[in-house]
Amino acid sequence: MKIVRQSVTFKASRHDVYELLMDSQEHSKFTGARATIGRKVGDKFSCYDGDIEGVNLELVPDGKIVQSWRLSGWPKGVYSKATFRFAEVEGGTRLTFTQSGVPDEEYEGTTQGWRDYYWTPMKKLLARKGNG
Repeated sequence: MKIVRQSVTFKASRHDVYELLMDSQEHSKFTGARATIGRKVGDKFSCYDGDIEGVNLELVPDGKIVQSWRLSGWPKGVYSKATFRFAEVEGGTRLTFTQSGVPDEEYEGTTQGWRDYYWTPMKKLLARKGNG
């Protein structure tokens, strides 16, 4: 198992970035796919039309999200732990992301997937909203 570590800065408030990940409608806007995301610890979530699923393990509004997380193509029953931390920085929000328990054979695709299917479209949506 491997660990993905990434950091990205958004020209937006911590609240706006947090909501992109935790609000079903906002999440669907940047992915272009159906998302159903519970807002409480213990709630399940499903994104990208069910290709990603998991459970909220810890939630600190505008501060931190910890989820059990899996992609549908991963070996059956394998879940990683995804942690999103939000820090206010000059000009926006720094999101520090760590995902532990990624299957070795899924590491490269998962690492690139966060960039291609999350950070880039999140930045594009925020830019359309007047952020960047």
